Amino acid sequence: MALQSKHKVESAFSMSSMTDIIFLLLIFFMLTSSFITPSGLPVNLPSSEASDIVMQEVTVTVTKDLRFSVNDRVVDREAIKGELTTLLQDKKGQVVLHIDKEVPVEYLVEIGGIAAGLEANVSIATKPYK
Repeated sequence: MALQSKHKVESAFSMSSMTDIIFLLLIFFMLTSSFITPSGLPVNLPSSEASDIVMQEVTVTVTKDLRFSVNDRVVDREAIKGELTTLLQDKKGQVVLHIDKEVPVEYLVEIGGIAAGLEANVSIATKPYK
């Protein structure tokens, strides 16, 4: 007497539910990730061993074609002192210098000296070594 079951169990695995979960996770991480927007004009920063993130009050940017900007506002070289004076008045502030590595050092020293003369903390933005 051969007794066999009429209902056979299928051993195949359906991948459709797995792909649904993967796509849902992908959408979740894309929507919850934070996007970093660079401030200032695009410059090619020099590298350093330590790159600390500091809360900044004033950003001064100098591009390799010697365009100057203070807090994303393009200004003349002569107007930088006036802009920093108005932004840092009556408080000790933080000035972050975003200066392209191809810009002569004299511009870095000039702007750093103006900010230091206004009793601001001066830091230079760098990118870490790869």
